[in-house]
Amino acid sequence: MPQWLITTVRLTLLVIVAAVAGVIGLVVFRTVVDLEAIRGDGDSIGSFLQVLGGIYAVLLAFVVIVVWGQFNDARGFVAREANAISDLHRVAAGLPDEARDVIQRGLEDYVDAVLADEWQAMSNSDQPTIDRIGKRLDRVWRAIHTCMPLNDCQHTVYAEVLARFNDLSEMRTNRLSAASSKIPTAMTVLLYTGAVIVVGSIYLMPFSTFWVHAAVTAALAGAVAHILYLIWDLDNAFAGDYQVDKDPFIRARRAMANDL
Repeated sequence: MPQWLITTVRLTLLVIVAAVAGVIGLVVFRTVVDLEAIRGDGDSIGSFLQVLGGIYAVLLAFVVIVVWGQFNDARGFVAREANAISDLHRVAAGLPDEARDVIQRGLEDYVDAVLADEWQAMSNSDQPTIDRIGKRLDRVWRAIHTCMPLNDCQHTVYAEVLARFNDLSEMRTNRLSAASSKIPTAMTVLLYTGAVIVVGSIYLMPFSTFWVHAAVTAALAGAVAHILYLIWDLDNAFAGDYQVDKDPFIRARRAMANDL
């Protein structure tokens, strides 16, 4: 089944469940509370809901912008790291044979390990696996560090290799930092408790017709559930449905194979 279809089904079910849960809560509330008794306070309740809804809407908008920015940053780090790998692999061809072979094989092994193991390790916060894969770059660094250029041309190439390796190390660090960055627990609690309070506050609106009250409640609950799902998924940049794609690394590996 295509990923987009899985995501659509999962999101649709979540919205439906949230809407149904909101309506069930409304039924229970209307059974326990006499809405006629609070009808005279309709204006005050409306003002309260306007303020509460506005505050929560601003909070949701702020968090969505933050997690979307973090997601795009992670995607950019992946693309730049893959480009740095391709450049380093290509430029290293100008070094002495022994150093060139060690550097190029080390980069190929590194990309293979990232694709096979590290993507999953980032989603699971598997630090031992991440550290093990990082040691493959240490071997590349040692080969660069011990390389002895033989002429002026190789000295120039060596300086470029050092620059590309520094770029690669920086982008790897940024990628791993993006993978571990999460919304603080206190913010998560605020988002979900706020959702319950906002949806629950709609119960206080003294609608005369039940189906109108139920429709408003279901629509609000479904919309909030959709946004919360989007926040949760984007906050897990290397897991979930909208995860950062591996394609830049796949293209880099293909380019390295073509360089041989």
